[in-house]
Amino acid sequence: MTVLFCLGCFSKIFFFNMSVNYFSKDGLQKIKDELKDLQTKGRADMAKQIAEARDKGDLSENAEYDAAKDAQGHLEHRIKQLEAIVGDARVLDINAVDMSKVGVLSFVRIKNLKNNVEVKYQLVAEEEANLASGKISVKSPIGQGLLGKKVGDLAVMNVPVGEMKFEILEISYD
Repeated sequence: MTVLFCLGCFSKIFFFNMSVNYFSKDGLQKIKDELKDLQTKGRADMAKQIAEARDKGDLSENAEYDAAKDAQGHLEHRIKQLEAIVGDARVLDINAVDMSKVGVLSFVRIKNLKNNVEVKYQLVAEEEANLASGKISVKSPIGQGLLGKKVGDLAVMNVPVGEMKFEILEISYD
């Protein structure tokens, strides 16, 4: 969070860092576990693959060596991504949340007003999103449209297939 002071009036203006991602304790731990695994076992395995490919002769004509180096680049890229995610991550304290509104980590039951189908989603950080398990990103069009809504509110959002309208039926944080 950045705090700016207005010199003329001494009032505080708060700006929230938009790169901060809020996670459940378990969700953040999964990311940390993946990062640790890639940093230790992943790097060791990659070094072994590169060494084995190097032992097979002339590096200028060694496709296996080139493939191993490419794989190493992808591994290091993923490690950097995870380090950035963990660096910007915060565990959300459910006790400090307005439970009457849809927010990060809330479960929300909604009804599609076009076809009357009811679904239940949990709004999570982008890295935790998994539609098959009912977890949608707060950064998705539907997640953005639901944030801040209360039971009974109408959420209208533009998605790639057009405009969708949902009624908020229930909000919970358990």
